[in-house]
Amino acid sequence: MKYITRTVWILSLVSLFTDTASEMLYPIMPIYLKTIGFSIVLIGILEGVAEATAGLSKGYFGKLSDISGKRVPFVQIGYAFSAVSKPMMALFVYPLWIFFARTIDRFGKGIRTGARDAILSDEATTKTKGKVFGFHRSMDTLGAVIGPSLALLYLYYFPQHYKTLFFIAFVPGLLAVAASFFLKNKNAIVDKSKISTPVFSLLKYWKESPAAFRKLVNGLLFFALFNSSDVFLLLQAKQSGLDDTMVIGVYIFYNLIYAMFAFPVGIIADNLGLKTIFITGLALFAVVYFGMSVNTNLYFFFGLFFLYGIYASATEGISKAWISNIIDKKDTATAIGTYSGLQSICSMLASSLTGLIWFQFGASVAFITTATATVFVIIYFLSIPKPAITKNNQE
Repeated sequence: MKYITRTVWILSLVSLFTDTASEMLYPIMPIYLKTIGFSIVLIGILEGVAEATAGLSKGYFGKLSDISGKRVPFVQIGYAFSAVSKPMMALFVYPLWIFFARTIDRFGKGIRTGARDAILSDEATTKTKGKVFGFHRSMDTLGAVIGPSLALLYLYYFPQHYKTLFFIAFVPGLLAVAASFFLKNKNAIVDKSKISTPVFSLLKYWKESPAAFRKLVNGLLFFALFNSSDVFLLLQAKQSGLDDTMVIGVYIFYNLIYAMFAFPVGIIADNLGLKTIFITGLALFAVVYFGMSVNTNLYFFFGLFFLYGIYASATEGISKAWISNIIDKKDTATAIGTYSGLQSICSMLASSLTGLIWFQFGASVAFITTATATVFVIIYFLSIPKPAITKNNQE
């Protein structure tokens, strides 16, 4: 475990606290939104706009982090924004206010993502990227087990009292911000002539990036165009007859599986190859979505969410580790920020499109569409050669 440094531990704890706060609210979010008058289409648009906000900011702040030589301030500010957004969701129930509060949360994610992942990449070598990113994802997702568990316990004693949960979630959010102040910014060489960066720097980097990066990200983005918010999986579970407790229960189960497998899957990926594990994860994703299109059985839901947890552990951290291995070290935050930014924009379209398909043709058609598109993504990735490691990333 010597490759899990002090910095990796601190970042992982920060993510754990933040996810505890966010995921305490996530499984009840669609239920809460419907109680205050949001339709399925509006929920899809809300999630889409929120992700687009994160997307447009990830590339910009990732580039700004690279050229300024600073990482920690972006991490601290980003997590602070996410913390304050939690109680804002409960203060008023007007749609515009809900959109604003949710956007503040995602804006914070946009500020911190590139810098945080660059720190993780700098703490690893090419032979330990899967382990380091996997460990971080495991700790991050442990928060997604703790958060919904606390929500479940609260709702057991106070059924349908959703608003108070938003204020409770503020506490672990503050703990995350406090923990981030234990991070230390490493000295970096800064090119003063490039201290400014355009708002749409992600598009500029896309043109200048290595061909291997663009080919990889093209596949990731096509997948993101059909990979809508998990809110739709929870809505399907709810509409199939599960009560609020069971909906939260299957979500906790999914995150528990994700947390348990992210680190060991990262270890396996370092040995077998990031590409192999990533494609395996996509195959599991397709199986889950095909299953969701026909399932109404409680036990089958748990089986599908088990596979969904394995899928997440095999793709989320692995994709970033893969990217960090094929670009120059000095561009890590920019590259990951660019990918994450474009991915968020695609997710906006995916959530909006899924909401519309669901509304017009039903849930089964929406899930089958996503699963079918994923099959084509798998075929595309099979054609991509094994990642070539850049000279600056061989340390």
